[in-house]
Amino acid sequence: MSIFKKRQNPTTMDTHYFENIAFTCTNNIGILSIRRPNKMNALDAQTLKELADILIHIEEDRDCWGLIITGMGEKAFAAGADISEFYGKSQKEGQEIAQWGQKHVFDKIENFQKPVIAAINGYALGGGLELALACHLRIASKNAEMGFPEVSLGLIPGYGGTQRLPALVGKGKAMEMILTGERISAEDAYQWGLINEVTGINDLVHKTKEKLNRMFLHSRTALSTAIKTIHASTLPNNKGFQIEIENFGKLFSTSEFEEGVAAFLEKRKPRS
Repeated sequence: MSIFKKRQNPTTMDTHYFENIAFTCTNNIGILSIRRPNKMNALDAQTLKELADILIHIEEDRDCWGLIITGMGEKAFAAGADISEFYGKSQKEGQEIAQWGQKHVFDKIENFQKPVIAAINGYALGGGLELALACHLRIASKNAEMGFPEVSLGLIPGYGGTQRLPALVGKGKAMEMILTGERISAEDAYQWGLINEVTGINDLVHKTKEKLNRMFLHSRTALSTAIKTIHASTLPNNKGFQIEIENFGKLFSTSEFEEGVAAFLEKRKPRS
């Protein structure tokens, strides 16, 4: 038995539709789907605004313990930003676009206190790949392709791609992907450490749910604390070590710690 307390009616589904996204929560797992299949699920300003709004709702939803982000259909997770919206913008406007997206969507996902997994069902290019990189884990279908084509447009990734990609694949591979603008396969992405697992398109959501359910066997407080502490590893002057020490100690005061240790010592499963 998990030390998480399941919702009383596990079959309940809450569905929220916006213009370009849909969100459902069933059995404590939220699924957020980008719904612009005619545009390969490209991230235009409206879609980013809807993502920002629904993320606030999900964070406050006590019945939603983890989140899957995916795209509608089997062709694309999200094939970049909507480039047509960039045309004619000034330098200041370009910086404002990147800053708003980082603050309200990409950084929000990266620092989400509930596990977030990208289910990459096809093309994840440009801003779409940056969306996947902001998630805590990434599982891709075998037909998925990933890349940063921005240099072909006279741009660079603007939603954190130049910072998050090297952290996963190393500086050399990040340079190769961003400077060539070439796509890589799901298998190459797995070998490089960009994604955590490759699976068939029909098993993608199921595999992602399985991953979250394994996390749900453990303390929600420990999960959220682990997310925050792992992010601290990028802080300068080894501050992450001190944050780890502090967060480790804080968990000693939680009821979940007391029950988890008691169950271990008594050789039983934790009680809800």
